[in-house]
Amino acid sequence: MSPTTLPAPPEHGHVTFLGAGPGDPGLLTLRAVEALANADVLVAEHEVLDVVRTHARQGVAEVRTDADTSVPGTGTPQLTVVDGASTTAGVPVVRDASHLVMEAARGGRRVVRAVSGDPGLDAYAAEEMLACASAGVPFEVVPGVAAAVGVPAYAGVPLRDAQGADVRFVDARTASDRCWTEVGASDGTVVVSTTLDSMAAAAGELVSAGRKPDTPLTVTVAGTTTRQRTWTATLGTIAQTLKQAKVLPSPDGGRPVIAVVGERSAPARRDQLSWFESKPLFGWKVLVPRTKEQAASLSDQLRSYGAVPHEVPTIAVEPPRTPQQMERAVKGLVTGRYEWIAFTSVNAVKAVREKFEEYGLDARAFAGIKVAAVGEQTANALVAFGVKPDLVPSGEQSAAGLLEDWPPYDPVFDPIDRVFLPRADIATETLVAGLIDLGWEVDDVTAYRTVRASPPPAETREAIKGGGFDAVLFTSSSTVRNLVGIAGKPHNVTVIACIGPATAKTAEEHGLRVDVMAPEPSVHKLAEALADFGTRRRLAALDAGDPVTRPSERRPGARRRRSTT
Repeated sequence: MSPTTLPAPPEHGHVTFLGAGPGDPGLLTLRAVEALANADVLVAEHEVLDVVRTHARQGVAEVRTDADTSVPGTGTPQLTVVDGASTTAGVPVVRDASHLVMEAARGGRRVVRAVSGDPGLDAYAAEEMLACASAGVPFEVVPGVAAAVGVPAYAGVPLRDAQGADVRFVDARTASDRCWTEVGASDGTVVVSTTLDSMAAAAGELVSAGRKPDTPLTVTVAGTTTRQRTWTATLGTIAQTLKQAKVLPSPDGGRPVIAVVGERSAPARRDQLSWFESKPLFGWKVLVPRTKEQAASLSDQLRSYGAVPHEVPTIAVEPPRTPQQMERAVKGLVTGRYEWIAFTSVNAVKAVREKFEEYGLDARAFAGIKVAAVGEQTANALVAFGVKPDLVPSGEQSAAGLLEDWPPYDPVFDPIDRVFLPRADIATETLVAGLIDLGWEVDDVTAYRTVRASPPPAETREAIKGGGFDAVLFTSSSTVRNLVGIAGKPHNVTVIACIGPATAKTAEEHGLRVDVMAPEPSVHKLAEALADFGTRRRLAALDAGDPVTRPSERRPGARRRRSTT
């Protein structure tokens, strides 16, 4: 237990005021994750819930709230929640945040009141804390990364250097004339919290207070998220810069921004320090035609490149039509029928595991049996099951790679000559034929069937056909055929990346232009190849003096050369 954890008397409950940071879920602190895992109730605005709910335990109650923006600058935001006990159906009951938190804390429940940024700097949490104190409800505060600190860091704008500097934080929505006068008279760095459509007015206040119009500044919207966008300008030119970028006028003018005013936001410095927005696939929406379980590590890798992965299953896994063969094989494992069992996919591991659970077996049933896995992901699935594979290909992660390392049958050292091969109904015969050539007998058993998945939602189908995705990763020929079958052909501005020549050929047969091909048949090498493509594309735009855009922002019909690395 963390030393900051407070025991909660059951009659009063317990409230944790938690800073969720400026938007990137990776900025949550370890203490925040611990508090979320123990929460009975989450109280937060909907944007914050999207950040924190991943770490909450299953079954946690959510009180989804929305701030009332009709009265800007008021102390405690008014929050609206539909009251199930209301006599008028569908009429929301308005309560302030303190009432919502206190109601949630009744009955001894642990409540997490999550706010954007930091509870002490970015939110009006003090009044809610005072309400808890007055009612005798124990509470604690978990600080978060404040937007005024985290956003400049992600924009590549350090607020201080070795020489030190005076740093002032100003909320333009509540700043007084005296505040503007003080920061205008200073030559230090000013961090301004405001909105897009109020940015020019805030710049005007600083100029009127004494700052020079040619003072550099950066303006960042959606900071620390993959929607982040930063503009560099001066106090005198920011209005024109936002207009030329077609950001304003806009219905989204009320979006919050963080502006940094001072020499540390000069464009020359930011070109060197902009680490986040210069990621190779920054902001790219990448379609991954696999299930969430299959795509987990691949999606994490894409996120590390700045991409936004979107998983769309193209196949569904179903039990075999006749389960008797699988049942006999699993019983044979227990009775010593096999020397080896070879897993060619994560789904094969899952199928055997489910059959084990049906019979009340666990990983101990593999005692005395050698276990092979076709690749890293399959091996990881076995480790999660409690089984460490004896054989994983040292080279190519495929059936052919597995055969390269598979030992031939030796009657002196191998008391049993039989291999159990649980696999899909549509698997190729490569491994079976290779094992027979090595002298082994093979029980080739259908462990599961693969069928075409149901079509994705209409919104996703329209994005695929209309150019809403920047790239799609094809990991097999079947993913090409199935995606086109259930959702349609990707738009010609979408970058097509294929895991190997066979998959690329299938894509071309379906009228797709292949832009990227993995140097070896690995999903992680495929993601690396796409990142390399994104890097070259970005550098080419910068060398040409063009703005860096995503493929989905290009005009339809633009031609690109094929990359094979």
